[in-house]
Amino acid sequence: MLHAQLGRALKHLQWCTTGIIVRMGFEYLGYEEARSRPNVVVDGSPNESTVLTLTHWPGYGAPSGIEADLSAEMAFRYLDTPCDHEPASAVTTDHFDQDAVAAVLALTDPEWSRSHRELLIDLASAGDFAVYQDRRAARASMALSMLAEEQMTTDYGSFTDRLFRKALPMTKELLLDPEPFRALWEAEDTELDMCERAIETGRITIEEDPELDLAVVTVPPDFGVGGHRFGGMHHEGTHPMALCNRTPCSRLLELIGDRYLYTDRYESWVQVVSREIPRRRDLRPLAEVLTSMETDGESWTACGPGSLTPKLRHTGSSTIPADEVVARVKRHLAKQPPAWNPFDPANPTG
Repeated sequence: MLHAQLGRALKHLQWCTTGIIVRMGFEYLGYEEARSRPNVVVDGSPNESTVLTLTHWPGYGAPSGIEADLSAEMAFRYLDTPCDHEPASAVTTDHFDQDAVAAVLALTDPEWSRSHRELLIDLASAGDFAVYQDRRAARASMALSMLAEEQMTTDYGSFTDRLFRKALPMTKELLLDPEPFRALWEAEDTELDMCERAIETGRITIEEDPELDLAVVTVPPDFGVGGHRFGGMHHEGTHPMALCNRTPCSRLLELIGDRYLYTDRYESWVQVVSREIPRRRDLRPLAEVLTSMETDGESWTACGPGSLTPKLRHTGSSTIPADEVVARVKRHLAKQPPAWNPFDPANPTG
């Protein structure tokens, strides 16, 4: 009986300690430094000292009631209703991107973050899903991606830690007033403007196939500069925010003159809970088929289904008519078995 009473008292002490830390804010630590301290990991894989993982990444189950499409949303839900876990005063993550920045900021500065909750979640959405509501969030996403394009002169862990320590205070200013940071986002913002106007005027068209969750996007040959993805990555087709803000389809096929590009959106890699996302298909067999159909030696390649945003593409000009490419892609998506399940515990990324 005494043992049970001590257990309950310890549990209560842990809950009180957690509540105090949640109100005051966690301390941010780099991922390697956090290995030696009990920590909460957001938007990434746990390490040996992690007591709580708040991530939408594949293979990691979320605490009940905290499930959400974005890791930043999960961080805010945790602030709303902290779940039981062993004491920890540090928060960390293993990579740098917009969702991770928003989630870390939520836990390190909960008072400010609660006041700007929707804007921070919009930033996370712009970075991960290329979907935004407020143009400030889109521009902040562009600016943070530019930071990540800095030359990495040390190991990735130290590089990521340096980016976070620069980005966390900067993001609060950047979200509320992007203008002083114009040099970081202006060029890409112009490209986004151009693509959005092209969709509005019909120069770029989007035809949806709801059954396959596929959007076929026809683009003039002079388009295709693209835009950022995540932290420091680039999409070479139409600006992803222009497309993803206009279609919910998780599969995109861009027809840019005689250049073709298929992409599985990031939503099908992570554990999206707000809607049903079709499971990915392995695109590599289709790449072999399309290569065999080319008449001038053009070669097609495809990423495996476990890539962040798997692509099916070629390097030069294709000799295959666009309608034949569309037909082949649709047939492949309809007939191939699922090849990736983010909710399967056998798919952890750590």
